[in-house]
Amino acid sequence: MNQSAAVAGAGGPAAITQSPGFRWGQLVMGIVCMAMIANLQYGWTLFVGPMDSKYHWGKAGIQFAFAIFVLVETWLVPVEGYLVDHFGPRPVIAVGGILAALGWVINSYADTLPMLYAGAVICGVGAGCVYGTCVGNALKWFPDKRGLAAGLTAAGFGAGAALTVIPIANMIQSSGYEHTFFFFGILQGAVIFVLALFMVRPRPPLGVLPAPRIVTSKVDYNAGQMLRTPVFWVTYALFVAVAAGGLIATAQIGPIAKDFGLAKLPISVFGATLPLLTLTLAIDNLANGFTRPLCGVISDRIGRENTMLIVFVGEGLALLGLRSYGHDPVAFLIFAPLVFLFWGEIFSIFPALAADTFGAKNATGNAGTLYTAKGTGSLLVPLASVLSAGGHWSSVLVLSAGIAIVAGLASKFILAPMRKRLIDETNARGTPNA
Repeated sequence: MNQSAAVAGAGGPAAITQSPGFRWGQLVMGIVCMAMIANLQYGWTLFVGPMDSKYHWGKAGIQFAFAIFVLVETWLVPVEGYLVDHFGPRPVIAVGGILAALGWVINSYADTLPMLYAGAVICGVGAGCVYGTCVGNALKWFPDKRGLAAGLTAAGFGAGAALTVIPIANMIQSSGYEHTFFFFGILQGAVIFVLALFMVRPRPPLGVLPAPRIVTSKVDYNAGQMLRTPVFWVTYALFVAVAAGGLIATAQIGPIAKDFGLAKLPISVFGATLPLLTLTLAIDNLANGFTRPLCGVISDRIGRENTMLIVFVGEGLALLGLRSYGHDPVAFLIFAPLVFLFWGEIFSIFPALAADTFGAKNATGNAGTLYTAKGTGSLLVPLASVLSAGGHWSSVLVLSAGIAIVAGLASKFILAPMRKRLIDETNARGTPNA
């Protein structure tokens, strides 16, 4: 597609004329930034055991830091999104990189739970700055391919840890978890800060139109107007429901493997021998990343809610499979990645759905407001540790599976007609229907 548009970024020149591939460059930089914060969440499970072995804080106490991180990362995104919508992505991402590095440095020195929780807060603010900005920027640059753009960007967060999970695991074994926190914190933060200097936002007219198969609003809602619509709260509830099960798996896959007696079981792959947990985490992260652009493209073609029905029900079945067959090493290697495959797409579909429903002008802030549902879902992570005390994961997995399946059915038969009705009425009125 040939286009030339003016773009502006905070702290940069008033206008930059880009080549036809300029927006793809912006997308790639956003993906790399997302990969650099991926370990803050997806590498966390590798540190839980070593920290508990050294300080005996208990897994529930340590996992509370994970819940704090997710809550702060998600619930502050609306504020960070507001700043991006008004000042551009550059300063927000740069600050995010600094805070993400600082948080892991604090973790490396933490010798008390309060100090660990302080590191989680700082990491959460940094990750939220990067995550919300990169996803929102992608939605604005690609109104014609929102599912794909949001999916590729979110894939950086989902799959980014796959590149480093083995080096991190090896460094923890050879140099200790403290050195690993420090080294990777500085490395990841530095990469984010440098890339932030080149991130800009589009200035209308961009010259591209929304995907023809997707019903979209021609009216832009601000966050307050969006919050007054029932459609938003139904969407939010579905996000919470599906996010909770995936977050439990993300944070607890290490303890689950240990309680199933599989964590250190040696597995040989392509001539290399790895602990089953390490190999599973690498596959999990690849699946988690792969599904985001894949389901983004599918949702661009068959609709958001149709895709949600398929993948949410799939997640429920994968959780049930993990519960019933996960004690077998091969089955664990199959069903654990399937949970991630059917879960990770929520981070491409929901942002695209928000922009479709509530307009592109305030897409970063609005998608960020919806993204707080991930934080709400994270509140169930420590509860899962309590319910599974003694290695009893069956009830946790069955409950998560049931919620996911119900959410899939509700997406198709409740959300879809509500959202279409809202968009039709809004477009006819020419003003927000709130």
